[in-house]
Amino acid sequence: MKNSRKYPWVIVGLLWFVALLNYMDRQILSTMRPAMALDISELESAAVFGNLMAIFLWIYGFMSPVAGIVADKWNRKWLIVGSLFVWSAVTMAMGYADTYEQLYALRAIMGVSEALYIPAGLSLIADYHSDKTRSLAIGIHMTGFYFGQALGGFGATVAASYSWHYTFILFGLIGIIYSFILIFFLQEAPHRSETNTLVKEKVPVWKGLSVLFSNIAFWVILLYFAIPSLPGWATKNWLPTLFSENLHIPMEQAGPLATITIALSSFFGVILGGILSDRWIQKNIKGRIYTSAIGLALTIPAVILMGFGDNVYAIVAAGLMFGFGFGMFDANNMPILCQFVSSKYRATAYGIMNMVGVFAGAYITKILGASADEGRLGSDFALLAGIVLLVLIIQLAVLRPKSHEAVS
Repeated sequence: MKNSRKYPWVIVGLLWFVALLNYMDRQILSTMRPAMALDISELESAAVFGNLMAIFLWIYGFMSPVAGIVADKWNRKWLIVGSLFVWSAVTMAMGYADTYEQLYALRAIMGVSEALYIPAGLSLIADYHSDKTRSLAIGIHMTGFYFGQALGGFGATVAASYSWHYTFILFGLIGIIYSFILIFFLQEAPHRSETNTLVKEKVPVWKGLSVLFSNIAFWVILLYFAIPSLPGWATKNWLPTLFSENLHIPMEQAGPLATITIALSSFFGVILGGILSDRWIQKNIKGRIYTSAIGLALTIPAVILMGFGDNVYAIVAAGLMFGFGFGMFDANNMPILCQFVSSKYRATAYGIMNMVGVFAGAYITKILGASADEGRLGSDFALLAGIVLLVLIIQLAVLRPKSHEAVS
């Protein structure tokens, strides 16, 4: 099966479910604060709850470059399987927690385990797909994150019918079972080691980092990835709360409405963005960059409208626009990176990008937590549109790829 022409798409399908579980397990917490606060009083404070989400992001961010370096050197199959098993077990353990300190420690451990997945998963897909299908393959994989985010929005719904303890246990058990399924069907790319955990061709860590940080294009890509992460993570962690406050509806309704709105539109965004990018680059070397820029441009008015909107039609329309645009942006980050960074260093590069993006997310999560306590969540959220516009202009002016794929 590994040598079949269809197997590159089998890889996408297998990892789609991992991506779904990755976001579902982290997202359910953001919708269950009211239910959890009944048992754990510290969570009544939005700022304290923000700290609980932020610790995941800080640990996840610090681990991301390490995860990238490891994925460039070790068998990515076993990194993915091990990562999924551990974060699923942590999710399950959260169902047995009864103190804020226990939840805090478990979220930190989840940050370590989930960080190992994305650099390994995206670089594996990039290796299996050429420039003719790479953006579409990455885009389809990204829809797994969006569906996971949407399903995570039902955390409050399940908790309302049963309990928040049961919700964590159920979601965690699903991931544990799937990790064993992957052992039999997921395979490393043909050019990587098949008989040893280590990749045969070893590249010193310092050399890979030196190559990346001496590349001006990588610095621009890093900035271009990080700044949109501010509204990106803000929607993941605070959009249910924003919907609840602006529309004056309970979290059991706001959670699914917010996450499904973003997930549904992002699904169409990554698919269209992937197809458009794969076709455009055959005619114009900057096709992926232009596709990504169009998507990011759509998020700018959407962020403003989500922040200041006060009726369901305006806010849902803004959510749909944001999700669609961010999906186009998401589908092309790794493919754009492939035009400037060779396959030897892609996981490392994406790990560094992930770190910077997540740190931006941790920062904005904490800031917006304080904003929520002070009644300024919507207005502060809307301000993020300005810096996204600035980085969009820089990206279009500076990034000039020379080929479809970097080889050195």
